[in-house]
Amino acid sequence: MTLAVVMSRALDGFEAPEVRVEVHLANGLPSFTLVGLAETEVKESRERVRAALACCGFEFPSNRRITVNLAPADLPKESGRFDLPIALGILAAAGTLQPPSLDGFEFAGELSLAGELRPVRGALALALAARRGGAARTLVLPAASAGLAAHVAGVDVR
Repeated sequence: MTLAVVMSRALDGFEAPEVRVEVHLANGLPSFTLVGLAETEVKESRERVRAALACCGFEFPSNRRITVNLAPADLPKESGRFDLPIALGILAAAGTLQPPSLDGFEFAGELSLAGELRPVRGALALALAARRGGAARTLVLPAASAGLAAHVAGVDVR
């Protein structure tokens, strides 16, 4: 498969709108392009994700053209919260993970260069938005963020 979609959420004040992280792998000149009104710290995720996948023993598709779209495009995206969904999307698009295994989940987490998950701001807002949205998805967060999000009744947090 060359296209994978992973669900996540942005942080906009007290709101946490849904974000589709769409990852496409194609033949062509090798590149890693991130689109969708991403702030500088999100664009830096290219390097964090590349290093984290390599350090965790995964093959990074460096000989492919990688395009990551954070949709909707008109919603500003900030912080490293999209590192984990981008990494999972790359693995799914490359065929390392089966895309259906990501269905039913929302992911947020910053990756260290060694592949460790770092906490993200707004875990409570993410959980509240997931509950309000009625999405029957499990919220997957770094352990340091999941504790706070788990206080929201009716949301499955891992």
